[in-house]
Amino acid sequence: MNVSPLHIDTLKALGYSEQEAQFLYIVATHSGYFMARQFLGFTGSYWGKRTMTFWNKLQAKNHVRRETYPLSGVVYHLFSRKLYSSIERENLRNRRAHELDFIRRRLAMLDFVLANQEYRYLETEPEKVRFFSGALNIETHFLPSKIYLGKPGSKPTLRYFVDKLPMFFADASPVVTFTYIQEGEPAFSEFVHHLQDYIPLYKQLSEFRFLYVSREDSRFEKASEIFHSLVKIPLESDIADEVLRYFRVRKAWDEKQYAAVTEADLIFRNQARSRFSGERFEGFYRGWKHGRITEEALRRQFPANDRRRHIAFGTFLLKRIGIAGDENHENA
Repeated sequence: MNVSPLHIDTLKALGYSEQEAQFLYIVATHSGYFMARQFLGFTGSYWGKRTMTFWNKLQAKNHVRRETYPLSGVVYHLFSRKLYSSIERENLRNRRAHELDFIRRRLAMLDFVLANQEYRYLETEPEKVRFFSGALNIETHFLPSKIYLGKPGSKPTLRYFVDKLPMFFADASPVVTFTYIQEGEPAFSEFVHHLQDYIPLYKQLSEFRFLYVSREDSRFEKASEIFHSLVKIPLESDIADEVLRYFRVRKAWDEKQYAAVTEADLIFRNQARSRFSGERFEGFYRGWKHGRITEEALRRQFPANDRRRHIAFGTFLLKRIGIAGDENHENA
């Protein structure tokens, strides 16, 4: 993990030990929220004088807010502007208050980072923008972004990579790995929306990796199906292959051969419908469907994909310890 010694020293100057400073840096950068079990796991310690000293320092310095959720447990919110400023993270939205669903995902993000400290992370929005637009020379309009409206009369703010999901390099590899963390009830429509936001960027890359993270391995097959349908197959294949796949799925659906159409096929069909609309494609479809146009003739209508891509998809199973898995330590 690429933690600056200078940032650790500034946190130590606030009164924290080396390990405490490292933990707070990771929390501030990747989550904003943490639970007791995460600190204990990071330090390899048990409840005792050392941990109580840490909690007391946090509260005495007003760096943390303790929040208790019914049926969930105690969550600590690192919110101090002074602390974030000391490590040049004052603009992170992590220090702001959020709803429980947001907090659950942030705790899962922290679990992932703590379990994978060997990776080199692109930690902040500026780092990510510098990598893609600077090192890879990709124009910023391809990056996932969101416009925030300020007070009346103020200029809107354009922010990039607002999901703050972990993005990293494994070992010495220059290939970036994107992640998506599914926490709580599965909402694959949200996963689809996330991929759609990133597809313009994916199209600019010759190689990348993607990691789907969840506490339930039962979600992995569906997630893989969606990713392959929306990202891997379209980006690694020629457009002629996509057109033919769309035609085959559409024909099966039109002919009520529903058993031959998977959910991934339906997702692909819905995405491809807008891309392959208009009289030209309708004419091709009718001709192909009725046998007047061969697949070979269709392929000649579209140029080959001259940019070969390599896209790897993987999964990562987080420990099944949710927000409710933490003990309620009354003295913390």
